[in-house]
Amino acid sequence: MPATGATARYTREGGVGRLVLDRPPVNVLDLAMMEALQSALAEASADRGLKVLAVSGSGRAFSAGVDVADHTADRVGRMLELFHGAVRRLMALEVPVVALAHGATLGGGCELALACDMILAREDLKLGQPEIHLAVFPPVAAALLPRLIGQQRALDLILTGRTLGAAEALQMGLVSRVFGVAEFEAGAAAVLAELASHSGPALRLAKRAVTDGADLSFKAALERAEHLYLTELMRLPDAHEGIAAFMEKRPPVWKELT
Repeated sequence: MPATGATARYTREGGVGRLVLDRPPVNVLDLAMMEALQSALAEASADRGLKVLAVSGSGRAFSAGVDVADHTADRVGRMLELFHGAVRRLMALEVPVVALAHGATLGGGCELALACDMILAREDLKLGQPEIHLAVFPPVAAALLPRLIGQQRALDLILTGRTLGAAEALQMGLVSRVFGVAEFEAGAAAVLAELASHSGPALRLAKRAVTDGADLSFKAALERAEHLYLTELMRLPDAHEGIAAFMEKRPPVWKELT
C-alpha cells in the first residue's frame, strides 16, 4: 500500500495496474514526488500478476512538469538523479506501459509520458518541452524524441519550446490514439482491457522483441526476434494454448504468471 501522503500510488485490478500521479492541482513533480514515483514503480516491477500498467495524473492535468525550484544549482543534481532514475525504472518494466495523458503534459511530465510504450490522449492535451524558455533543455526528451519522430522534428520541439495539441501530436506519431473528453475514460479502459485479455508472458516477450531490436539493423533485429520466438516464446504453455484454442474454436485459458 502507498505511504500516507504519497504523491504517486500503485494499485492493480485484474491484470491492469494503475500508477497515478496525485499532487493537485497539476501534478508538479518535486523531489518527494519523484521518490514516491520510484517506490510505486518498484512495486509495479515486483508484481508478477501485472499485465499492463497505465500511468495517469489526477485532477486537471497529467503533469505540468518538474518543479522549477528543483532546477537551482543546489538541487539540480539530486533532481536529475531522482527523475532520470524514475524514467529508467519506467522504461525497464517488462510489461506494456500506457500513458493516459490529458491537459498539461509538459516538461518532465511530457518526458514521463514519452518514456511509456504508448500514449492515449484526451483531446484537451497540451504536450510540449518548454524548458528552453528557462535557458535549459530536457535531457530525457533529447534522448527519446529523435528516436520517436526524427532529429528535425525533435529539434523543432526542443529548440522552440512550442506546445502541441492532441491532433498535431497524433499526426506526428507521439500519441497512439485521441479520445474526446467524454469518451476518454471509457476509451482508455477498453484499450487497457484489450491488452490485459492477452497472455501476460506473450505480452512481455512481444515488447522485449521490439525494444531489444530498436537500436539494431533490420537483419540483427530479426535474428534477435527469431531467437526469442524459438527459445523463449515457444517454451511458454500460453503459445501452445493460443494455437489450440484457435483451432478448437474456443476462448483461450492463459496460465497465470507466478
